[in-house]
Parts: sequence; structure tokens; C-alpha cells
Amino acid sequence: MKKIALALGLLGLTVLANAADPLNGTVWKTIDDKTKQPKAIVKFTEQKNGSLSASIQTILTPGEENACKKCEGPYHNKSLKGLRIVQGLKNAGDNSYENGTILDPQSGKTYKLKGEIVEGGKKLELRGFIGVSVLGRNQVWIRAN
Repeated sequence: MKKIALALGLLGLTVLANAADPLNGTVWKTIDDKTKQPKAIVKFTEQKNGSLSASIQTILTPGEENACKKCEGPYHNKSLKGLRIVQGLKNAGDNSYENGTILDPQSGKTYKLKGEIVEGGKKLELRGFIGVSVLGRNQVWIRAN
């Protein structure tokens, strides 16, 4: 009986550990690479498969609330509000994330994505790239909640 109770207890801890992803439910301000001004508010959500996605909640740049005109496929001409820009991001441990993709609504292109929570959870350093990480660019998002 003790073995069963121990096994169930360990299983419960495993479920809690997986459900408590540090990014799940967090809200971030995206920062424009060029102007260094906030562009949007995005929220991360854990998917059924355990990966994370992030959708635009609010557009902070006046005049950019309209459709994703350069996006292809299912995103073409969709409103930016509610648009899922991050998909498939997986926790790699030690506040690091990998194997995701990020959609750049301005160019309509999708890039591979990895990231890391830094400065005690106040910032999210992201790297979008094509092929290998060296061929990409960085963005730092600021925690909004």
C-alpha cells in the first residue's frame, strides 16, 4: 500500500511540475528592434501537447491593428489581434526554450525560435532564425504581468 501511495505521490508531483511552466499564462510586451518601442502585448498558453504558443492580445502601435497582409496561408488578411505568432515552443530546462516558430507579421515570414527567461523573469530573450541560430536576430520582450 505504501508503494502505491508513493507512486501516486510521485506521479502527482510530475503532473504539477509539467503544468507549472514558467511561461504558461504570462503576458509580455514585444519591443520593436529598430525603434525600441513597445509594439504589442502577447500571452503565452500551454497547448495539449505541452508546447507553448503566444497570441497577440493588444496592438500598441497606432495604425497597425489591421490584417496581416503579407502573411501567407491561414494567416493571410487575418486580424493581428488574436493572431498566434509563437507556436511549438518547448521547455528545455533552466528557463530555456527551443523548437518553436515565430511569425513576423510585418514580413509575413515564419522563423525557427528559441528563447530564455532572464533577469529573474522580467525579460524574455528570443532568437528567431532560418536554419541555424547564427542566421537570425534577437528580440527582448518585457514582462507585462
